[in-house]
Parts: sequence; structure tokens; C-alpha cells
Amino acid sequence: EAQLAESGGGSVQAGGSLRLSCATSRFYGCMGWFRQVPGKEREEVMLMEKNDQATYADFVKGRFTVSRDAKKDPLNNQTLHLQMNNLEPGDSGVYYCAAHAWAGCELARRIGFGRWGEGTQVTVSS
Repeated sequence: EAQLAESGGGSVQAGGSLRLSCATSRFYGCMGWFRQVPGKEREEVMLMEKNDQATYADFVKGRFTVSRDAKKDPLNNQTLHLQMNNLEPGDSGVYYCAAHAWAGCELARRIGFGRWGEGTQVTVSS
């Protein structure tokens, strides 16, 4: 079973940037990023369809950008990158990569994402 391997978390000051990556060895119907910030439930950050169409939460629009690095090899290796700019202290939390094997993002929101990474910590200081 393909794993979701996250990397790129860390600590930055407000206004700084970080780039998160989620590497896997297969294609999914939907992939994306969620986060859990202290005191709040896990929330959707962005989702990307198989055709690379992406949607973003309002609180990251204009600051976060997703891209996919897909290699055309028999293993279907791909990496989903989340470039986070102009970070704010409120962006601090654990960021999780998520995916659904076959469902598009609208359906995956309703039925749940079957694949999750272990999470990577992002800390933004003021």
C-alpha cells in the first residue's frame, strides 16, 4: 500500500515561507493538505483533483500555492508540494497530507479520505 511521506515542516518567523512536500508512489483521485492548529479541529487547507484543479481554503488564498511533481515512470511516483508564503502565527499547527484512492475531492469530503500522512509540524513565531 502506497504511503504518504510528508516533509518540509519547521519554524519560521511571521512573514516567512515554508514548503511542504508529500511524496507517494501512486496516483489518487484526490490529494490535499489539512491542518490541525491548537484548540481547533482539523481543517482543510487545499485539495487537488487528479486533473490538477485545486481549491484553497479562504484563509490561505493568495498565500499558499500547490504544485504537483509527477514522474512518468512505472511506479507513478509523485510529490505534492505546498508553498506557504507570508506565514502568520495562526498558521502554526500540524499539517497532514491526505488522499483518496479513487474518489474526486467533492466525494472524498463526504466519505472521508482513506490515506493520511503522519503529519509535519509548522511553527510560526511573531
